[in-house]
Amino acid sequence: MQTIKAAVCRAFGDPLVIEDILIAPPGMGEVEVTLEAVAICHSDISFASGAWGGHLPAVYGHEAAGVISAVGEGAGGFKTGDCVVVTLIRACGSCPTCASGKPTICETPYNTVDGPLRTAEGEALDQAMACGAFAEKVVVSHRQIVKIPETLPKDLASLLSCGVITGVGAAVNAAALRPGQDVVVIGAGGVGLNAIQGARIAGARRIVAVDMTEEKLDIAMEFGATHGVLASQKQPWKAAYKALGGRGADVVLITVGAIPAYDQAPRYLGRGGKAIMIGMPHTGDMSTYEPVVLAALGQGIIGSKMGDVVIQRDIPWMIDLYEQGRLKLDELISGRWALSQINEAIEDTRSGAARRNVILFNKG
Repeated sequence: MQTIKAAVCRAFGDPLVIEDILIAPPGMGEVEVTLEAVAICHSDISFASGAWGGHLPAVYGHEAAGVISAVGEGAGGFKTGDCVVVTLIRACGSCPTCASGKPTICETPYNTVDGPLRTAEGEALDQAMACGAFAEKVVVSHRQIVKIPETLPKDLASLLSCGVITGVGAAVNAAALRPGQDVVVIGAGGVGLNAIQGARIAGARRIVAVDMTEEKLDIAMEFGATHGVLASQKQPWKAAYKALGGRGADVVLITVGAIPAYDQAPRYLGRGGKAIMIGMPHTGDMSTYEPVVLAALGQGIIGSKMGDVVIQRDIPWMIDLYEQGRLKLDELISGRWALSQINEAIEDTRSGAARRNVILFNKG
C-alpha cells in the first residue's frame, strides 16, 4: 500500500485532520487516479457534521479530477496518463436499475469501509461515497470516471463530477424540460446555478430564481434566470406567479436541503406541474404539503439523485457545451485553496457565500 496525504474526519463536527493514510493498488475493474483538484460540496459538509451518520474515521470528497496513475485488470480500456473526472456514481452496470439506464440508483451495494483506504496504523478508514477524494489519490471503479480533454483545466473539470451534472441533469433528465416551459429554481447556490443553466439550455421560456439574498439573485441572472424572487418575503410564490405572467411553474427545482423550501415548493406549481427534489435535508427532517391539491391539479413530486445522469453520456456533451461557450464553468469557482486550507474552505462554503470552492493539490 502507498502512503498519501488526506483530510480525515475523526469526529463529526470537528475540523478535518491532514494526515498520512494508506491506499491499496487498484483491483479488478479499478483505476488509481492522482488528483489535481477536488471541489467542496455541501454534501461533504453535511456528512462531516454527522447529518447522515456513517463510519468514522472517514475521508470525504467526491467532485474530483486528475490523471490515471495505475490501472487494474478489466478497467474498461482506460490507461495510465488519461485525464479523467471522478464521480461518486459507482454503478455495477448490470443490476435492473443500471440496465434500465439509471446508474445513479444502482442496486448493487459497495462496502466503503472495506475499500482501499486504511489509516497509517492499518485501521479501517471509510472511503466515503465510494470516492474519498479529499486525498492526493483515489482508487475507484472505472465506471465512476470519464475521460476528459487534456486541455480542460482540472479545477473546472472537477465541477462536472457533481454540482454541474446534478443541476443541469435535474433540469434536462429528471424534469425532462421542454422548450417553452416555465421553471422556478429554489436556491441559487452551486447546484441551483447549474439547474438554472440546465433550464436555459433546455429552452425554458421563463426561469425564476428564488433565494434569500439579492446578491445571489443577481448572480442567478448571469447564469440564465429571467427573474428573481426573494424567499424572505411573505408568500414568495405569489411573486413567482406574477413573474411567470400569471401562471404557476411547469417545473420547480428544489436545490437546497432547507425544509421551508420543500414545504413551499408545491405552491409554485401550475396545473400538471412537478417539483424535483434535489437538495438533501438531514436525516429525520420532515416536510408537509396538502396531497389533495397535488391530486386535484395533477401535480407531482419527484426525487432526483445526481441529476439522473449517465456520466459516460452526459459529461462529454456538457464539456462540449462549455467549449462552445454555452455552459459556464469558470464563473462557478469562488476560490482555490491548498489541501492544508481545507477547513477554511469548508467554512467559507458553509457560510453560503461561495458558489464552489476547489482544493488544488499542487497549491502550496
